[in-house]
Amino acid sequence: MRNEASRWVDHVDVWPAKRESVNRVMPHVSSFTCGEQLTASEDQTPKRSRVPVINLLDAPGKGMSWGRSRLVVYSWAVFELLFVYNPWQVSSAVRVLILRLFGAQIGSDVIFRPRTRVKFPWNLEIGDRSWIGEGVWIHNQDRVSIGHDVSISQETMLTTGSHAHRRDMALITRPIRIEPGVWLTSRCIVLGGSHIGRSVLARPMTVVSGIIAENSVVAGPDSSVVGVRFVLGSAE
Repeated sequence: MRNEASRWVDHVDVWPAKRESVNRVMPHVSSFTCGEQLTASEDQTPKRSRVPVINLLDAPGKGMSWGRSRLVVYSWAVFELLFVYNPWQVSSAVRVLILRLFGAQIGSDVIFRPRTRVKFPWNLEIGDRSWIGEGVWIHNQDRVSIGHDVSISQETMLTTGSHAHRRDMALITRPIRIEPGVWLTSRCIVLGGSHIGRSVLARPMTVVSGIIAENSVVAGPDSSVVGVRFVLGSAE
């Protein structure tokens, strides 16, 4: 009976006018019960954690991956917004032209769709007849080499950067190499250090890392091999 009454008293404690009438009806469950609960709450105060937190202001590596002067990097940010990312700029040829002006090595008949982003074009190489789909983000603080006849579908991200997360969050970069004929379907993520073999197919939302054997079909957060793309000797 006391426990049920205590819960009811706590519930109505936010209305002081009712509190007085409750005390007259059930004086044995008034302030004493609430006092016990406050003490219990104070005892549950969490102790200071021993898990470290890295001060990001001191993290080394800022600007180390730029590879060009501040003027060039800032100029590229403006041109990227106006001519590469801009969804109103529909010309693939203009997009490729601007990327080449800033140092990208791009082959012939390459298609670059709107809303694409390239961190540093001077770190980018793309072979002939490749397709870069809408919303693709090439975050290339290190070299990204894409072979000929490669298709990178919508919203896929290639990122060469990481951090020394147990030490000081220093920038760590590793190159990405994609061999000819690869198809990265929608919303894949390709991590730094990846080497994707010839004609690999990555299913949607695959996280690609490490070395992927040629002609593989991969899927999932660990890029597991789930099949082969071409059955050799078959016309399909």
